[in-house]
Amino acid sequence: MTDRQEGFRGWASDRKGAVSRLRFTSLRLRLVVVFGLVALTAAVSASGIAYWLNREAVLTRTQDAVLRDFQQEMQNRAGALPVHPTQDELQRTAGQMANSSQRFSVLLVGEDAGGKVVYGNSGGLSGFALDDVPTSLRKAVDKQQKVSESNKSTYHLYWQRVVDHGTPYLVAGTRLIGGGPTGYMMKSLEPEAKDLNSLAWSLGIATGLALIGSALLAQAAATTVLKPVHRLGVAARRLGEGKLDTRLRVSGTDELADLSRTFNDAAEALEKRVDDMAARDDASRRFVADMSHELRTPLTAITAVTEILEEELEAESGSMDPMIEPAVRLVVSETRRLNDLVENLMEVTRFDAGTARLVLDDVDLADQITACIDARAWLDAVDLDAERGIHARLDPRRLDVILANLIGNALKHGGSPVRVSVRIDGEELVIAVRDHGPGIPEDVLPHVFDRFYKASASRPRSEGSGLGLSIATENARIHGGSITAANSPEGGAVFTLRLPRDASALAEESKDGGNTGPTGTTGAIGAAGESGAAGEKDA
Repeated sequence: MTDRQEGFRGWASDRKGAVSRLRFTSLRLRLVVVFGLVALTAAVSASGIAYWLNREAVLTRTQDAVLRDFQQEMQNRAGALPVHPTQDELQRTAGQMANSSQRFSVLLVGEDAGGKVVYGNSGGLSGFALDDVPTSLRKAVDKQQKVSESNKSTYHLYWQRVVDHGTPYLVAGTRLIGGGPTGYMMKSLEPEAKDLNSLAWSLGIATGLALIGSALLAQAAATTVLKPVHRLGVAARRLGEGKLDTRLRVSGTDELADLSRTFNDAAEALEKRVDDMAARDDASRRFVADMSHELRTPLTAITAVTEILEEELEAESGSMDPMIEPAVRLVVSETRRLNDLVENLMEVTRFDAGTARLVLDDVDLADQITACIDARAWLDAVDLDAERGIHARLDPRRLDVILANLIGNALKHGGSPVRVSVRIDGEELVIAVRDHGPGIPEDVLPHVFDRFYKASASRPRSEGSGLGLSIATENARIHGGSITAANSPEGGAVFTLRLPRDASALAEESKDGGNTGPTGTTGAIGAAGESGAAGEKDA
């Protein structure tokens, strides 16, 4: 990749990041929008007021100057005409009036000696005619007013602004008092309109610049205000990810600085609390592991003695005293139960410590399930629905643990016949274990995989330890699978095991020394499954 391509890609990435921040950071966007609206409102209001005031000032100044000049011309020049002027006199006088300083067009209307209406205009504006004067203005000019204390004149000067083909004009008219011609004036306001249009454009550009400036100011303010909030969000996410040593740099004495100090105090307290809990949890796991290891030595000796006693019980010679035979049988069964409990506790400790590992092999599901059932003498009580040839790469020992617990739990608490079915769902294996018992109570279903959970508190000395289903769940989870429990609509409970067909990826993640579980034919969970400690449903 060339430097130019890398530079373009970096620019595109930065631009995309800026757009995404503006798009998805709603508070930043709201600040920019609010600043922009406030600036736009203020700029438009100021521009509108300035435009209106300047417009009125310009038009009023021009209008007053033109009307004052026209009124003076009417008094001086039109007033010098006879009461019944000729058309030539009107024409000449109109031309003289139009040459005043304001340069407007003039139309004079009078009656000659014969009573005929005659007109005289200055010839400008394609011939200023009476039709160019609004009718309402003509009526107002011709209307004779009553003379009173407040009104000293019978006729007045009237004016009106009109627009013709997009060009504004000022039209005015008046009549001489005491007889004489009626005069009309038309003045183009196009120069003033151009000045006002330039002013409007200037105000519009100023408004746009104010809007852009406000947006930039809002962006800067939002960055200043939201940067600590952004840092707080990043720190909170890091804290949520388990990085409990995350702290914020505190500067200033404002509310955001107080918020940062509060966050740091909370993070410090949380880190201390988590460290304390982790230490207690580690101590608890070490205690369980040490206790289990310490119990194995005396249990080994006790187990050897109980095996001898069991052989005496099964001997045909009858050398065992009938009075102590029940006690011996109780010791044998409880020793087995205690041995299974210790082995289960050690396995749970491995899961909690994260030292449990997968040892994968190619497994034929039908053969594996058959071997599990046959090893525990469950062939007569279990129906298997699995086609041969369904292979998966799993840990055979841990799969045997899962199956032993699920099937043993179904036989113990649900009742035969127990049906085990296998099917493929995409890249997953689905193994369902269904019994024909009364099912699991609804209040028990959420807790069937909890450790040491027993549905019936009145049976604390049941054969199971309450760890079987929990251990089965952990073995499924280490494969990347899961186990769910439900009640079948046809009756009985259904435990569904879902496992990936290839757990190699998970095995690579956990690969560090191989399987740390017990070895031999009587491994921890294998022994538990054989003895029936397959978890407690106790429904």
